[in-house]
Amino acid sequence: MADCCSPGAGAREHSTPGLTLPLRAVGGHPTSGPAGTTPTTPTTQNNQASDVQIPGGTFTMGDPFNEGYEGDGESPLHEVAVSPFRISATTVTNQEFAEFVNATGHRTESEIFGTSAVFHLAVKAEPHEILNRVNNVPWWLNVRGADWAHPAGPLSNWENTPDHPVTHVSHNDALAYCEWASRRLPTEAEWEYAARGGVPRLRYPWGNELHNNTSGTAAHNCNIWQGDFPSRNTEDDGYLTTAPAKSFSPNGYGLYQTSGNVWEWCSDWFLPKYYKTCLAQGTVEDPQGPTIGRGRVMRGGSYLCHDSYCNRYRLAARSSNTPDSASGNLGFRTVAL
Repeated sequence: MADCCSPGAGAREHSTPGLTLPLRAVGGHPTSGPAGTTPTTPTTQNNQASDVQIPGGTFTMGDPFNEGYEGDGESPLHEVAVSPFRISATTVTNQEFAEFVNATGHRTESEIFGTSAVFHLAVKAEPHEILNRVNNVPWWLNVRGADWAHPAGPLSNWENTPDHPVTHVSHNDALAYCEWASRRLPTEAEWEYAARGGVPRLRYPWGNELHNNTSGTAAHNCNIWQGDFPSRNTEDDGYLTTAPAKSFSPNGYGLYQTSGNVWEWCSDWFLPKYYKTCLAQGTVEDPQGPTIGRGRVMRGGSYLCHDSYCNRYRLAARSSNTPDSASGNLGFRTVAL
């Protein structure tokens, strides 16, 4: 099943069996190469101040409710042992990414290619900058000049939302940030273990029900879609697109928004059958994922997820995209080395 939250699911064109081109192949070719500046080390490691310590332990990884999409490979359940690690409480913010860009001169792949995908209700661009609707997922528009610094298009600016998650960053961009900050991306197992907040087999970080009903009023716990997708978002949770990275209550470990807001890159390659391989090995210690795959793992869902078509803001849900893909609902958080 295609992931309707992610433009790459419907926009990439097959070239050779098992390989795909990223979304930006729809809109044109790269306009120039990466900046030639030499990366520098930050004076203080980004995210370190907001790191939370995750204790080591063993947990049951996968979908305990048997409600995931078969093609995503959320089952079978399998036991995973994770060593202690430190992970950022939030996704990397626009402000933090700006510090990286200012220090290194890094140009993201969205900037190099000249276009990126913006949700149609959020676009801030002149009509001639909107190149096309993405095949199969027409609520995504390929917008010239959309990138991390202009998340809704060239008429927007990251400085208006400095505490929101950075978006329009590819897996390759996330790795570049990690190298500068002396950090790394979480493995998929680390991500799920930390996202669960120390409570086993939950559907969401806060419990098994989407809303906490108090006095007959639905209390929102995450930033996802409300209303009729993709034409009307009631914004009952307060946001059309991204929310500040520290919105809503953190989970039991102190991590914010491991359900909804933005998809988060993990280090692993994605293969739907990988969990079956793990099950055959018994309890797997610190799995690093398969050595090959059809893309890199993304976790957590985004502000576009809704159970009517993309029920992937559950803790067990997983998806993927090619390493050079980017969009307005995709970011990342980091782990200390």
